Amino acid sequence: MKLDDVQRIAHLSKLELNQAEAEAVLPQLQAIFSLVEEMQAVDTTDLEPLAHPILFLRDLAQPLRVDQITELNHRAENMQSAPAQHDGYFLVPKVIE
Repeated sequence: MKLDDVQRIAHLSKLELNQAEAEAVLPQLQAIFSLVEEMQAVDTTDLEPLAHPILFLRDLAQPLRVDQITELNHRAENMQSAPAQHDGYFLVPKVIE
C-alpha cells in the first residue's frame, strides 16, 4: 500500500485528508491489511462456523435463559385507561392516508 492508495480510499470514503494526515494513516492501514493477510492465510477448511464468535470461550459466553412466561396477562387492567379500544387493542386515529 502506498500514499496514492490512501488518497484513493479517502476519496472513495468522501474524506478530505491532507498530506500529513494521509502519511499518518498509511502505517495504520498497512497494519490492518497485514492482519487481514495473516487471517486469510489460516486454513479453516475443516472448521465449522460458529453461531457467535465468543461461543468457543465458555467462560465468557452468556448462557441463554430458559424461555418461560414470568408475568401474568394484565391486558384488561392495562386497557382500562385507553380512551378507545376494540377486542383488547388500542384504537388510535388514522394519521396516514
